[in-house]
Amino acid sequence: METEEINYSVGNQNFQAYVAYPAKEKAPLILIAHTWAGRDDFVQLKARELAEEGFIAMAVDMYGDARVGSTTEENQSMMTPLVEDREKLKSVIIAALERGKEIEGVDSSKIAAIGYCFGGLVVLDLARSGSDINGVVSFHGLLMGSDISQSGINAKVLVLHGERDPMVPLEMVDEFQKEMTEAGADWQLHSYGNAYHAFTNPSANDPELGTQYNLNADKRSWQSMKNFFSEIF
Repeated sequence: METEEINYSVGNQNFQAYVAYPAKEKAPLILIAHTWAGRDDFVQLKARELAEEGFIAMAVDMYGDARVGSTTEENQSMMTPLVEDREKLKSVIIAALERGKEIEGVDSSKIAAIGYCFGGLVVLDLARSGSDINGVVSFHGLLMGSDISQSGINAKVLVLHGERDPMVPLEMVDEFQKEMTEAGADWQLHSYGNAYHAFTNPSANDPELGTQYNLNADKRSWQSMKNFFSEIF
């Protein structure tokens, strides 16, 4: 397997993505949007795992210069400006998508995006932007709404949610479902019982924050993603 870093920009800001390539000449592209911690080892591992599944996988950089936080406070300080300025958030992920399309070997008719926690919000906003990609998958993502493009939501939407996620209360889930239905989206939401926020991350074990790894939900959500890819591609 080959990996490399590639650059893209938004205005004067530089961003660095990590790309893993499968052992074949042409493949679908999967964008991976990181948690609030930045483009860290977790999403780079997911990129390599997706490459092993036969995809060109691009772990995007939402913060610029591949910055990675080391504390809860630092992570929050990097994430908050984008959560509060959703148009900027969309501009960064759209720039990553356009750069991804330029990667040699990408089958531009087969593109999807997945995201974790904050990254779930990122890929859902990519769908809300009207981007003409095949689908998006949110793993324990933040589900607060945002403006939807006049062209509507073209990508199919899969949300993989932890039923006990304290960061995504039932009211937010209900509002999200209404938003997707009113937008005419092709959407699904799978809720994993007894699963908390960050259920895919083996390092997640912070009861006060409400994050906890869940092996069953991790395996089931990954399989649901693969099934979804089989459908949309």
